[in-house]
Amino acid sequence: MQKIEYRMFSLENKVSIITGGGSGIGKAIALLFARQGSVVYILDIDDNAIDVVEEIKGWGGQAFFNKCNVTQQGDVKNIIETIPVIDILVNNAGIAHVGTIESTTEEDLVRLFNVNVKGMYNCMHEVIPVMKRKNTGCILNMASVAAAVGLPDRFAYSMTKGAVIGMTISVAKDCLGYNIRCNSISPARVHTPFVDGYLQKNFQGREQEMFEKLSKTQPVGRFRKVSTSTPSPGARPSCVRRLPARLARSTASSAIPISTSPSAAARPSA
Repeated sequence: MQKIEYRMFSLENKVSIITGGGSGIGKAIALLFARQGSVVYILDIDDNAIDVVEEIKGWGGQAFFNKCNVTQQGDVKNIIETIPVIDILVNNAGIAHVGTIESTTEEDLVRLFNVNVKGMYNCMHEVIPVMKRKNTGCILNMASVAAAVGLPDRFAYSMTKGAVIGMTISVAKDCLGYNIRCNSISPARVHTPFVDGYLQKNFQGREQEMFEKLSKTQPVGRFRKVSTSTPSPGARPSCVRRLPARLARSTASSAIPISTSPSAAARPSA
């Protein structure tokens, strides 16, 4: 049987910034963008992101690591000033929290807001002027199905992801005249190292039981698994990282500010 090669568009000569690109979904996006020809800058607070950069360089790609706390606007500003051209920003850095409104402390709420909302604001605030100079650009904000469907014990997390969708719509409207597209992606539960760490911390000895229980809450009855291996040329990438790549292409529409992954329960909004 003849093997069918999956052909994607090229990101050749595009410069991408990916926050939280050291693991999970961010790593998967960084690897795919680099494979498609983009120069990738990973902004991450975790030094392990260096390993992703080295992996990309190992097969001839171009990637750089900048240690960055996205909650600090000065940190973000100093890094962005060193990158003269930016075509794509993937706002992926984020943290989660388990709790109801009653069990969520003020400290928890502020911590999540600072990373998941202020962090995205800081990056867009610094990157948009750079994109305006070129009169083009693409911003992808990672939201979550939690913003729309009401997951139990996710009060603070759901709040921040709802804010991400609101910011995305606003920026999309404000930047249309500069050919800057702004979309958000709302995945459902995706199996990443964060999920394994969460289960180990909160359900020690019952990890597999709870993993199966969480899987059954998915619309498709299972977690979406994100591949963080280097994508092979011609191979069809997983939809978790394929959707960001599709939205990043220069011919994508700017009329849809919200896009939802195939594994999510919410519908795209026009």
